[in-house]
Amino acid sequence: MANEPALMDKIVALCKRRGFIFQSSEIYGGIGGFWDYGPLGTELKRNVKDAWWMDMVRNPPPGPDGAAYQMVGLDCSIIMNPKVWEASGHVGGFNDPMVDDKETKQRFRADHLWGAWRVKDEVEHEDAWQEVNVAAILNLDAYPPNLSMVAATVGEATELFIGSVCKSQKLVPLGGEFEDLFDTGSGTAAVVVENKRANRRKEAWAIKPVPIEVLTERPGSIPSPFTQKPGNLTQPRQFNLMLDTYPGAIRDEENKTYLRPETAQGIFVNFKNVIDSSRVKLPLGIAQIGKSFRNEINPRNYTFRSREFEQYEIEFFCHPSEAEKWYEFWRDLRYQWYVGLGLKSDKLRLRNHEGDELAHYAKGCADVEYDFPFGLSELEGVANRTDFDLKAHIDKSGKDLSYFDDQRKERFVPYVIEPSGGVDRSVLAFITEAYHYDESRASKEFMKFHPRLAPVKAAVFPLVAKDGMPELAEPIYREISKTYSCQYDPKQSIGKRYARMDEAGTPFCFTIDGQTKEDGTVTVRNRDDASQIRIPKEGCMKYLQDKLLI
Repeated sequence: MANEPALMDKIVALCKRRGFIFQSSEIYGGIGGFWDYGPLGTELKRNVKDAWWMDMVRNPPPGPDGAAYQMVGLDCSIIMNPKVWEASGHVGGFNDPMVDDKETKQRFRADHLWGAWRVKDEVEHEDAWQEVNVAAILNLDAYPPNLSMVAATVGEATELFIGSVCKSQKLVPLGGEFEDLFDTGSGTAAVVVENKRANRRKEAWAIKPVPIEVLTERPGSIPSPFTQKPGNLTQPRQFNLMLDTYPGAIRDEENKTYLRPETAQGIFVNFKNVIDSSRVKLPLGIAQIGKSFRNEINPRNYTFRSREFEQYEIEFFCHPSEAEKWYEFWRDLRYQWYVGLGLKSDKLRLRNHEGDELAHYAKGCADVEYDFPFGLSELEGVANRTDFDLKAHIDKSGKDLSYFDDQRKERFVPYVIEPSGGVDRSVLAFITEAYHYDESRASKEFMKFHPRLAPVKAAVFPLVAKDGMPELAEPIYREISKTYSCQYDPKQSIGKRYARMDEAGTPFCFTIDGQTKEDGTVTVRNRDDASQIRIPKEGCMKYLQDKLLI
């Protein structure tokens, strides 16, 4: 998706107006990186978590060989012994090299700095980037870039360049189809622009990461991504992403610990407890949904990158010889789960990590990504973490976390397959996918949630709040409310009530009108196409059950 700030602004405005998401502490000016879920957002988020728990833990599909396997849950504490984080590598290695802009006081990750180099001053046509020497582009590190951007991927960097950066520098990107930009396979792109400041000459530009070594050795030569002026960037400095806390009466280093940056470690340190206390055997999945905290330097993109967030994670323990098939199973299953809940557009993709992108401990990793209005970003990662985590805790704690397989007559340290997703990121993706705008409708904005996720499953309306209609509507509302989230609203025009429910993403509205008193039927309105049919009032609950299939 192209960078679409206008679309994102509409989504944010609807979320505030309809009570999906609020800025935390808003009456005091808010606080960066923290968000509150309103009434509709709370229901939506709960539905997402409930769907995950049902589909992954309580009723998981058969494994890769068609056989059943066991899944159990945990709910671990947010604060753990700090030795947990020493063993996991978070204390020593959960650091990002950060760079400060001394003029604007803004900070960014050093490995997120991308440069734009003007590699050819005079080209004849807009496709001339194809003629640019690839070797020359890949060896630009000897020279400081002409311009710079902060981005996580080459796609995001390119969109920033052809958008805000080009506009500020009086450059006009040519060609119009920037999804087909040249890609060398090493995170490098090239594009031709028209330079208004140089008699509209056509220039070829290359976009690639600025090496950390260059930032370290020559920070003064690199233009700031915020002002495009050189001389204001500091050398990269390490910055720990964990938020620390001090339980107990005395605030000193002996009492220092951390708010967990992930939920996974609680599962690893409880592996032996689960095996010893439950009638379980490998292959075994241990699942957890819970809050995590990271001291994000630059929280951004609405709720996507926050300092407090919720994760759903599975640590799936198996024999090393079976790890590859289980990795492929969970990778494909997790992707299809999102598809099954409504992310069916071409904005969703599954991307395998290659080469240097793999973590040192991982034998395989893939990301489920979604193309938000602010760019392509990760919803969930699925990794074959091998036996790295359990062995790290064995070494640090001195405890035996191996497993004895009765059938194999073998003791081993299990391999772990980890599907790790962001609840808040998933919610934002479902909101983005659900958002629709249709000028032809009375309610121009409507949310087309999958029925399992819809915060409100149904609404019951008396056409007017008199003539015995409320008395007919209220029993229907009470019956539906016993099973589903339902709203009753007797006021305002029926059109305005439909519009409110459309913005809430409510799949069906039942309206009791004058005809109900004559023949006992009610109007059912479908959110997606605004069509209406009549059914017997006694059949409202059955109709809803059949349509929702939950």
